[in-house]
Amino acid sequence: MLPNDKNIALQTLIDQYRDQTKSVLDLERLSMYAITYHSTAIEGSSLTESEVVNLLDINKPARNKDFRDNLMVFDHYNAMLFVHENALGKKKISEDFIRQISALVMKNTGQEYNTIYGSFSSSDGSYRLLNVHAGTRRFPDSTKVPSLMAEFVDYINAEMSKKDVDPIMLAFDAHFRLVGIHPFADGNGRVSRLIMNYILAYYGLPMFMVCKQDRLKYIDALESARNSENMEPFYDFMYKQYIKFLKKEIKDCK
Repeated sequence: MLPNDKNIALQTLIDQYRDQTKSVLDLERLSMYAITYHSTAIEGSSLTESEVVNLLDINKPARNKDFRDNLMVFDHYNAMLFVHENALGKKKISEDFIRQISALVMKNTGQEYNTIYGSFSSSDGSYRLLNVHAGTRRFPDSTKVPSLMAEFVDYINAEMSKKDVDPIMLAFDAHFRLVGIHPFADGNGRVSRLIMNYILAYYGLPMFMVCKQDRLKYIDALESARNSENMEPFYDFMYKQYIKFLKKEIKDCK
């Protein structure tokens, strides 16, 4: 749980952001554009923030850029809309719901895989049937993914049923746990951040993003938490990112 002084500081910014959404037209939509830009940029999209706005606002693809990057951005935004709508509708988290998010994220950029365990597509929300790694980090064997995902869903739903749950810490926790399972062949970071934002929106809190400029610090925070089995480095990093997002959105509205 966040220390009381951090909770107070964060709550103050959240209240200011909410006040801005009442007076600034389409602030929430513009925030979703920013979140989409940063989340896809972290995963390799070459589109600038203005190109993302043009694509999503007037359906104008970025010229001289890999068209897959345009598709990645478009798909992420649609996945965000899906997440936000279901959060407002208080939809319960399930494996099927997470797979639906993955399918939207990878709708136009996924691919078919043929493995010794069978064939699957990363564009339809299928769990991976291959083993994956990032640098020296090896993720759980593909045969363990179904049981790990069942445990993940049960854990998140149990936590969300508690009256005294801290939704911000739960959102950070869900992100960390899901990206650690790495259930899909691709798009795991985007899906994990979307699940984090689903939990925040479910509790009426602003959604936010990890800034692309802080990508290496983000990876370091994840790795530090994994290696030390101490979540504090990750919680601290995400808290600072949330603060950074809220301050920027509030400032840009003035």
